[in-house]
Amino acid sequence: MVLSGYGKTRLIGVDTPEVYGGTECYGHEASRFTRRTLRPGRRVGVTVGVEPRDRYGRTLAYVFLGDGRSFNEALAQRGYARPLTIRPNDDLEPEIEAAGQSARAAGRGLWASC
Repeated sequence: MVLSGYGKTRLIGVDTPEVYGGTECYGHEASRFTRRTLRPGRRVGVTVGVEPRDRYGRTLAYVFLGDGRSFNEALAQRGYARPLTIRPNDDLEPEIEAAGQSARAAGRGLWASC
């Protein structure tokens, strides 16, 4: 994803299915949800991680929607991503882990399809 002012960005705390270089199960659905939710021009809040960039130069960030909800957590809650903690960027680990466990228990998203 590309965020204005931040460039290429990787969301902290989640691992979404791949759609480039080989499509993984539920990848297209996760991509559609992201494009629909983070439409071009939509204002979001961004918190850059303690470690600000990954080895590919992407900004590592939490994204917050206008109502204050964490988009990273929403991806896990709806089953569009698996929780993935890479320290030191672990500020929202408990919330994202709980969201992922809830999605898995309920069989939402990738947990039902893959």
